[in-house]
Amino acid sequence: MSKLKPTRPIDFPILFITLALIAFGLIMVLSAGAVRGFNATQNTYFYVFKQMKWTLIGSLFAIVVIKVPYKFWRRFAGVGILISIGLLIALVCTDAGDATSGSARWIKIMGINVQPSEITKLALVLFYAHILDRYPIKRGKNWLTPLGILIPVSILVLGLVYKQPDLGTTLVLAATGAVMLFQTELPTFWFLLACPAFGLPLYYLIWRTQFQAVHYQWDRILAWFDPWKYADNIGYQITNAEIAFGSGGLFGVGLGRSMQKYGFLPENHTDMIFAIVGEELGFVGTLFLLCLIISLYARAYRVIRECPDRFGRLLGFGLTSSLAIQTAVNLSVVTGVLPVTGITLPLISYGGSSLVITLIELGLILNISRYRNRAPSSHTATNLRNVSV
Repeated sequence: MSKLKPTRPIDFPILFITLALIAFGLIMVLSAGAVRGFNATQNTYFYVFKQMKWTLIGSLFAIVVIKVPYKFWRRFAGVGILISIGLLIALVCTDAGDATSGSARWIKIMGINVQPSEITKLALVLFYAHILDRYPIKRGKNWLTPLGILIPVSILVLGLVYKQPDLGTTLVLAATGAVMLFQTELPTFWFLLACPAFGLPLYYLIWRTQFQAVHYQWDRILAWFDPWKYADNIGYQITNAEIAFGSGGLFGVGLGRSMQKYGFLPENHTDMIFAIVGEELGFVGTLFLLCLIISLYARAYRVIRECPDRFGRLLGFGLTSSLAIQTAVNLSVVTGVLPVTGITLPLISYGGSSLVITLIELGLILNISRYRNRAPSSHTATNLRNVSV
């Protein structure tokens, strides 16, 4: 494997947009979490101070990741996925998990609460990039070895994450794996078959929860169909999110003046923080945030297309897609397009594990940007499907 040397500095547009989103997120965590922080700890700044701490930690990790060539991290692809699986097994099969809102998603390591599913997002992308580069699929051939490795590992990981239960992250992981496979030359026919093959069993598992003691997954489907019918119970969260958006109007009620954060909108500083953005900053504020997010991912996709080797392109594409999918799911949930899933908005929502992993992923993307070609070559054609060729 030939050694690559940096050809450029890091991509500054990605860096500046990331910094702008971090600043935006800190402001909104300060506003959205102020009431809850004061009620819980008598400290209005409790959540924003913790978010600033995790921002610093994540930034330090990102700096390390930027400095070390991205190919170095390839050697940890196998170890990373094994550690992720081990943590998920410990979370699901033992009493080590810390249960919150009906789900055991956190495990304490050296006194720090860690969310294994967030680590899995990074580990799975790294593992996919490694396997798909080592065993390339050309013209629909030579697929037995890579798929024979990736599919069993993916099923195990998805099953463990779903068992927490964490349906939202399960869907993000599944979609990320699918879009990375789509960068190979697997026939589109296989992807069309995969939708009912995985979608129907998933629907059955969700439908079956209505007959179990914990049946909130099916309740969320019912609330999604008609939230106002269940506004007093299972539809309470999404209806209050709609009230927040409606109250914001064009320019919002003003930064820090949200009424929904006074105990009306659950998870207003985490999963539902976009609704607070809509209430306080209005349509203009949400549009500004969306422009920043779209600019970040569009720039990242453009940059990773110029990476000179297939592993780097696969890794960068997988990382960007993972963040983009998570963002799309969160925004769709808050606006009622999808059922409530409990997915955070990258760089904006409060959350330590999510923020640190997101910054590491962006650090890897910035690392890849240092090695991009000075001029787009023939392999950076407009079809993203050829990113791994």
